[in-house]
Amino acid sequence: MNTRLLVLCLICLACGTGMHAQLLLKGKASYYHDALHGNKMSNGERYHRDSMTCAHLKLPFGTMLKVRNLRNDKEVIVEVTDRGPYAKKYILDLSRAAARELGIIGRGFAPVEISIYTPAKVPFRLKDEEAEIPELDLQHRIMAIYPEPLWQQADSTDTE
Repeated sequence: MNTRLLVLCLICLACGTGMHAQLLLKGKASYYHDALHGNKMSNGERYHRDSMTCAHLKLPFGTMLKVRNLRNDKEVIVEVTDRGPYAKKYILDLSRAAARELGIIGRGFAPVEISIYTPAKVPFRLKDEEAEIPELDLQHRIMAIYPEPLWQQADSTDTE
C-alpha cells in the first residue's frame, strides 16, 4: 500500500513540474476600460492604452507573457505592470492595444492561454530568405567631444 502511494506521488510530481514550465495558466482575460488611461498602475508607471501591458495578481512586475486567444489563435507578448484582475472569473487584464491584437475588443473577454515568454533568439528576420546578413561596422567612433572644465585645464592662469 505504501509503495503504491509513493509511486503515485512520484508520478504526480514528475508530470506536474514539466507542464508548469511550459503552460502557465488557462482562463478568461478582459481588458482595461478607456477611463483608466493615464492612471497610475501598481508598479508606479502611468497606464497607456496603446502599450502592450497586462495585470496579473501574483507574477512579478516585468515578467513577459505570451498570451494566446483560444478562439482565434492570435498571440501577443505583454509585460506585467499592474495587479489584478480582482474579479474571480478572470485571470488577466490586458491593455487596450493587446486586446485589439488578440481580437477581444467586441466581446470584452476571451478564453486565453498564458505562458511565460523568454526570447531564445534575436528578433530579426530577413525579408528574403536568400539575402545575406548585413555586416556591422563596429569601429569605435568618438560621438561627442566634451570641453574640459576650466579648473582641470593645465594652463589655467591664476591672477593674484
